[in-house]
Amino acid sequence: MPTATPLVIAHRGASAYRPEHTLASYALAIEQGADVIEPDLVPTRDGVLICRHENEISGTTDVAARPEFANRRTRKRIDGEEVEGWFAEDFTLAEIRTLRARERLPQLRGGSARYDGEFGIPTFAEVIALAAAAPRPVAIYPETKHPTFFAHEGRYLDGTPIHVSLGTLLVEELVRSGFTDATRIYIQSFELANLIELRDRLLPAAGLDARLMQLFGDTGTVTAQNRDFALPHDLRWHAQRGDDLDALYPGLREVLPVLGQSPVSYGDLGAPAVLHWMQARYAYGIAPWKDNLLPRSTVPDEVLPRLSGTVSPLIAAAHAAGLKVHTYTLRADPGFLVADADGRTLPMPQEIALLLAAGIDGYFTDFPDLGVAARDGWKAKAN
Repeated sequence: MPTATPLVIAHRGASAYRPEHTLASYALAIEQGADVIEPDLVPTRDGVLICRHENEISGTTDVAARPEFANRRTRKRIDGEEVEGWFAEDFTLAEIRTLRARERLPQLRGGSARYDGEFGIPTFAEVIALAAAAPRPVAIYPETKHPTFFAHEGRYLDGTPIHVSLGTLLVEELVRSGFTDATRIYIQSFELANLIELRDRLLPAAGLDARLMQLFGDTGTVTAQNRDFALPHDLRWHAQRGDDLDALYPGLREVLPVLGQSPVSYGDLGAPAVLHWMQARYAYGIAPWKDNLLPRSTVPDEVLPRLSGTVSPLIAAAHAAGLKVHTYTLRADPGFLVADADGRTLPMPQEIALLLAAGIDGYFTDFPDLGVAARDGWKAKAN
């Protein structure tokens, strides 16, 4: 069953109104009534967690315009994809402090882009402190970004292996900050192994608990176009290396026989038996992509994708396994809207209402004010 009051999760803060992952964005989200603020975490060269959507930082900072850092531009392979730019792990925290945040989508969010250059790049510690000082209980929902890359694959600019456990840095910061209420900590990842490591070793060693959320990429048919979003990177990487999958994912082969025989997809992870395994093994809930929960299709000569009118059985299957279900990401920008089954533009609050009617337990949104209003309006009607 869904929670009595579904959570409104501020996606990178109030990122429709202020540049994402800034203290101003998170503070505005709290002011707008969000229950949870969501920082994405990447490490600096000196091992400090900072809040950026990706470790490639040219899209959200002014680093490309800084001549003193021109020689830091490089190419790296991140989760199977070649990426060129400037990477957080090649900068010390002191150097990161000199950068200024920029709006990632200026063509859509001119109001936010007006704040370009005003805000710095916060550390995870600073976001925790902001949540702790809020006038009401506010939870945090950090995402470990590319944990396999940082722990095993990645190299610094000078070629030195990175070998950093994001889970270790995250737990150490929670302890150092004294933010230890398990009901106010959700930790999310698109990968499985680091969540299992958190549940089995890192959290118990620190005397902590947290609600671990398994993010899902595309659960649809795997194609050449969606491959990187449809296949969990850690499972693919460890399988390709011939690593001991039974040690990394204890019990998974029993409910997912294809493990080690063919690439495991997020669609495979949505099977009822696998969801029960997740719940028993490590997960408080799952967080699928909303495009999979409310299926849609492209209609010729129509700009917006059109909802099919059906709801994915994944929500009910997860609830049957004892898992909560959160979904990402609700946006009110014209470029992110959908149409209903009859082709009429569906405002974001109506899309939220469809998800709430389907039993969703929470949702990520760039527009916390609209998300709270939609949730509260739905709840008032339900009562």
